[in-house]
Amino acid sequence: MTLTTIILFIALAALLLTLATRAVATRQPNVGMSLAQNFCGAWFLFSGYVKVADPLGTAYKMEQYFDEFAATASGAGLGFLGPVFEWGSSISPAVAMFMVVLEVVLGVLLITGTRPRFTAWTFLAVMFFFTVLTGFTFLTGYVPREANFFAFSEWGGYVETNMRVTDCGCFGDFLKLEPYTSFLKDLALMVPAVAFVWGTGQMHQWWTAGTRRAVSWASVAVASLFGMSNFVWGLPIHDFRPFAEGNDLRERRRLEDEAAANVEISYELTDKSTGEVTLLPMNEYLERYSEFPQEEFDLEQIQGEPAVPHTKVSEFELEAADGTPMGEEIFAEPGYSAMFVAYDLRPAPRERRAVTRTDSMFVTDTTSTGEPMRVFAAMHEVTEVTEVTAFNAGYIENWTERVVPFADAAERAGWRVFAATAYVDPDVLEDFRHAVQFAHPIYEGDDILLKTIIRSNPGLVILRDGVVVQKFHVSDIPDFSELDLGE
Repeated sequence: MTLTTIILFIALAALLLTLATRAVATRQPNVGMSLAQNFCGAWFLFSGYVKVADPLGTAYKMEQYFDEFAATASGAGLGFLGPVFEWGSSISPAVAMFMVVLEVVLGVLLITGTRPRFTAWTFLAVMFFFTVLTGFTFLTGYVPREANFFAFSEWGGYVETNMRVTDCGCFGDFLKLEPYTSFLKDLALMVPAVAFVWGTGQMHQWWTAGTRRAVSWASVAVASLFGMSNFVWGLPIHDFRPFAEGNDLRERRRLEDEAAANVEISYELTDKSTGEVTLLPMNEYLERYSEFPQEEFDLEQIQGEPAVPHTKVSEFELEAADGTPMGEEIFAEPGYSAMFVAYDLRPAPRERRAVTRTDSMFVTDTTSTGEPMRVFAAMHEVTEVTEVTAFNAGYIENWTERVVPFADAAERAGWRVFAATAYVDPDVLEDFRHAVQFAHPIYEGDDILLKTIIRSNPGLVILRDGVVVQKFHVSDIPDFSELDLGE
C-alpha cells in the first residue's frame, strides 16, 4: 500500500463521517471544520492502530531518537541534557505505549468532538512533536557524519546515508516513508492543528457530554489493553516485518542478492554551458564517455531501485565465538531449527562474589610401579572469590523455566538449537551461559537485526529449511512435547 492510497481511503472515511456527523451532532458543524476533524481523527486512528499493534517497534524507534538527541546535545555543549535523553531511552517502552495510546485516543476525541479546547491544544502539541522528529530525521541528511547537527556551517548537500535515524516510524513497519515525505506530511497536518486551536468553537460534537466521555475512556482502556497484549503478553497481532511466519528467508535472501547484483546504473550528464541534461545507461556511457569531457560536463552516477526491495533478511548475519559467520549456514540448515533471540541479556555491573565449584583431588601413588604417579582420589568443593556478572532475576527465570527445557528437548529430537544475542563482552556471555545452564551455541549479531526478527526478549523462532514456521513470545513458549507444528 502506498501513501497516496492511504490518503484516499482516509479522505473517503472522513467524507462518510462528515455526512454521519449531521445526524448525530449536538452542535451544528462548520462543514470545513468537521471534514478536517474527521480527516485528522481517521488519520490518527489508522496510524495509531498500526503502532499500537506493535508498541515495541515504536519503542525501538524512540530509543534511537533519544540516543541521537543525547549525542547531538553532547556535541553542541548541552551535555546537561544527556541524562534526560538517556533516561528517556531507558523507559522507551513506556514512552511508546503512552504515545501510541494517545494517538488512538486523540483520533476518537477529534471525531466525537470531545473537550474541543483540550483536544485542539493536545493535537497541536503532538503534531509539533512529530514535526520535530521528522524534521530532525530529514535534515540530518545534510549533516556530515562527523559534524554536529547544530554546526550549520558544516552542512552540505543531502546524502541519504548521513541520516541518523533512517525513518520516523510514522506507520510502524506497515509502510516506510521517505523522511522528506514524512516531514511534508507533518507540516501539512500542522495546518488543521492550528485551525482547531483558533476555531475551537466551530468544531462539531457528537452525542451528549456523558456519552462522549464514556467513549473516550473506553478508547483509553481498549487501546491500552490491546497495546499491552502486543508486547507484554504476546507478539504483535500483525507482523509486517520480513521475518514473519511463513516467509522463506533462504529464497528471499537469494532474490534480494540477485536483484542487488542486477541494479541498473546510469549516468546523468549536465552540460555546464547550456544546463542541458543527458541520461545514459552505464553501458552506453562507457562507449561514449569521450564525448563528455569533465571540463564541459558535470557527471552524477544514478543507481536504480532493485527489482526486489532490500530488507533485513539480506543483512542477517550472526557470528560464532571465534568470529565465524553463521548466517548462510543457518538459512541452509535442513530440517527444524530453534533460534532463541535475545537482543539484551539484562546484565548488571560485574561484582565480586564467592563461587563454589567442584574439583578433582589427586594424590601421588608410588606403590604399583615404583614411579611417582598422580591418581584420582576424590571430588571436593572449592570456594573462591571472583568477579561475575549478575543478571535480572526475572529474566534468568524466563530462560531456566521456559527456554532451556524447550532447547534441550528440541536438541534431543534432532533439531539444531542456538541462541542469538547482541554483541557483548565475552565474560558476560560466559557468565550468562552458566547462570541459565544453556548448553547450546550462542551467536552474536546486530541488535537492530535481532529486534526486527521478533518482538520478545527472549523469543523463539522455529525455522524449517529456511522458512519461518512459528514464532513465540517468551510467555507463550510451550512444552516441546505439546508443540503443534501443523503437520
